[in-house]
Amino acid sequence: MPASPPPAPPDTGRAVAVALLNLGGLGLGYALTRRRLLMAACWVATAILLVAALPADADGVPGALLAGYALLLVLAAAHGAYTGLRTRLVWPGRAPLALLLGLVLLAVPAGGALWYQDARDEAVQQALLDRLASADHLVAADAGKPFGTAEPDYREVLGVYRGLVADHPGSRAARKVPASLRTYYSEIAAPYDSQDYCTAVAPLTYLRTVPGELPRATVGTLAGWPDDRLATSLYECGSQGLSAGGQDWVTRFGDLMKTFPRSAQTTKVVPAVDAAVKKAQKGVGGSGSCAAVEELQQLDTRIGDLRTAAGDPDGGLASAASRAGRSGDDGAYDCGVQEYRSGDFSGAQQTMDKFVAGHPHHKNRARAQKIAIAAEVAQTIPAAGKKLPTTASGGSISVTVKNDSPQDVTVLYTGPVTGSFTLKACGGCRSYPLADTLVSTFKPCAGGRDYPQRTLLLPVGTTYFVHKPNGGQVTTAGSDTAKLRPGYIYTECAYTTQGFGGSGI
Repeated sequence: MPASPPPAPPDTGRAVAVALLNLGGLGLGYALTRRRLLMAACWVATAILLVAALPADADGVPGALLAGYALLLVLAAAHGAYTGLRTRLVWPGRAPLALLLGLVLLAVPAGGALWYQDARDEAVQQALLDRLASADHLVAADAGKPFGTAEPDYREVLGVYRGLVADHPGSRAARKVPASLRTYYSEIAAPYDSQDYCTAVAPLTYLRTVPGELPRATVGTLAGWPDDRLATSLYECGSQGLSAGGQDWVTRFGDLMKTFPRSAQTTKVVPAVDAAVKKAQKGVGGSGSCAAVEELQQLDTRIGDLRTAAGDPDGGLASAASRAGRSGDDGAYDCGVQEYRSGDFSGAQQTMDKFVAGHPHHKNRARAQKIAIAAEVAQTIPAAGKKLPTTASGGSISVTVKNDSPQDVTVLYTGPVTGSFTLKACGGCRSYPLADTLVSTFKPCAGGRDYPQRTLLLPVGTTYFVHKPNGGQVTTAGSDTAKLRPGYIYTECAYTTQGFGGSGI
């Protein structure tokens, strides 16, 4: 018998039927033409595709695998048509019935493809929802963290929101972004709700940039949500810094005035600055005069900085700065008195000297000069600073001060009266060796010369003298405490000594 049935007459309908049956992916055309190995090859190829495709996920089937499977089906259909052209079918005997069966069976892979596409679309939706949930979880996890620490996470989350609404606008996840965004705003602005206004400034400033990253429809009313909160935070934080005497208030008020020039919070800035100036002014004249003066001077400077940074359309800041400057200058006298009474004679001298130089017509200028002199004397003779000097002058006791020194000498004195004067250098005078001054017969100002001198009339009591060299090589001042009594004439002599340790008056 022959090895295989003899070829049948060519039948185009039968060839098309076999091709359609092979297109189903199960190789049924090969089954009806007794090509079992080729049918098994189709089963293996279809099984590989199913293993790779199921369960459906967002990534779908690799394109190369789909292309290879499609090529395999086309080849199987073409080869099946060639085989079925001259090969009788096992079943059904008639070609039209086989053709109809092939057409019906094509619905199976077509329906499977549609089902798979629906399943893949759902997987994509779930993947996008998972991405949104992860972003929302990251926002919740950063609750309570400092904004500087959490900011990279917030920017990452914003990128997720932007990607969802821009790349997948019709997805369920994109429709949920506005609700997530409201939570996002609320979490970031949490310090404001806790009235931690200084901490709230940075996150609220950041939130004002968010509308530029997302479509307007997504942001909605949230676009202006941070504005009033940021203005309030800037004002409250600036007010706290102003009350505490810090420096950040200039920056906070400046940002407020520049960012929200017409806001209700901006109108409060000048009154707040005025109140700070008035409060500092009340401290002048008491035990805290120096602190008040320093605060007023700082206010004067910082209000000027604020005007430079943010402007001053109504002139309110200029007026406040002027009052602070004047009050600080006037209060310097009270500060010097406070320093003198507390024993800070160096500070008192510097304060009073500055006051005298800056207030040529002030009513307290004359006494400030006396206090500056007494403070300088007290730095050498502390007992001289027990009483605050007055502007009294004159007396009945004659005291003559002579200069037996080769350089100019300034004489400072304080006691019942206070003053100072300068004696010119003595021509031909010299510095005395220290050994000479230790001899009992040593008498300066007794050389018969015409010594530079000045006679004072001082009241009874103790007067403290300091002889201060002016220039030259002598740098150490001399001092004397004179207890003046009626019926006597006194002489003070300034001279220079030269020893191993240096020279002095």
